[in-house]
Amino acid sequence: MAFKPMHCSTCHGVAVVKYGKTSAGKQRFRCQNPACTGVTFIPNYPYQGSLPEGKRTIVDMSLQGSGIRALARVLHVSPSTVIHELKKRA
Repeated sequence: MAFKPMHCSTCHGVAVVKYGKTSAGKQRFRCQNPACTGVTFIPNYPYQGSLPEGKRTIVDMSLQGSGIRALARVLHVSPSTVIHELKKRA
């Protein structure tokens, strides 16, 4: 059995502990670094709209003038995910 260290998705530190499970049964983790701003994370997101990088991409592309349906088509997420993320960032 090989050991693969878990890294925080925000600060990339290795001080990570298990922090319960999601409603879908996936393992949730939490970074113990006090300087880290990330609350909890899941290492393998099943949906691209849940990724922090995907959320940043939605905002960046919308600032460049892309429409909601075009963003949804390019990023393979639903239009309601795009609208929800843009409302959160407004």
